[in-house]
Amino acid sequence: MRAFICFILMALLGGCAHRVSLSDTPAAPLQGDYQIGAGDVVNINVWRNPEVSLSVPVRPDGKITTPLVEDLQAAGKTSTELARDIEKALSKYIQQPLVTVIVTSFVGPYGQQIRVIGQAARPQALAYRQGMSLMDVLIAVGGITDFAAGNKANIIRTVDGQRQMVPVRLQDLLRDGDISANVAVLPGDILVIPEGWF
Repeated sequence: MRAFICFILMALLGGCAHRVSLSDTPAAPLQGDYQIGAGDVVNINVWRNPEVSLSVPVRPDGKITTPLVEDLQAAGKTSTELARDIEKALSKYIQQPLVTVIVTSFVGPYGQQIRVIGQAARPQALAYRQGMSLMDVLIAVGGITDFAAGNKANIIRTVDGQRQMVPVRLQDLLRDGDISANVAVLPGDILVIPEGWF
């Protein structure tokens, strides 16, 4: 059944994407300040007010709720921007609040995640990190299964609104140690690892 689902997924994605070589793909963009995403956990510290200082998760709708502050948008903001928003909201109740926000668990905005599907040991979405490579992604997902067709894997990448399929050689990288197969990944990439036909 898994093989059938993977085949259908590859057929659907193949119809809306075209193959490119790694030399056709742009370099990883420079990253600015980290933007908070749904699923992140933020530690909010209000100086001299421990009763309103706490750690809260960012909900799937991108908002947080804290004592005295309900439904405040957090996703898409930097920790400094969120701290200023909380200060503004708390100023109704606390005189000149001083707020610090620290992101303690990172997921990142949806468009900045790397998604791994198919025959990975632990398929999942990962937060993109500056300079991340294919090997970093494979370490995070625990490698590929024994049933994976690693050298038939593809990265689906959107560049200038166009979907592209970038072939990658996971088996050469993992089993043969071919470091030339270790390519850069970009925010929003989807790594599709098909099942082999034995």
